[in-house]
Amino acid sequence: MQDEPRLLPWSGPEGKACYLISDPDGGPISRLADAMESMQLQMGTQLVGHARAMLPDTPPGDLRYLAERLTEALENTLRIAESRGRRLGETRNHR
Repeated sequence: MQDEPRLLPWSGPEGKACYLISDPDGGPISRLADAMESMQLQMGTQLVGHARAMLPDTPPGDLRYLAERLTEALENTLRIAESRGRRLGETRNHR
């Protein structure tokens, strides 16, 4: 039985989702995806801290830039959550 493909934390050239089919032990692309997810989550955490510090007295142009970066961070986080949720479902199904 083949496991469900892993949703990777990056998009393809046309903005479409990328998936990986690998064995249960993973491989170099799985490790790269794990590292990328970790980095994306860390960047999102830092960005939220930066946003909290900026918000009280920020000019509109800076707010737009901040909103764009926060949107990117949220998109990354949601992709990671979806990918990990799928993998958790696979783990439960194999028990």
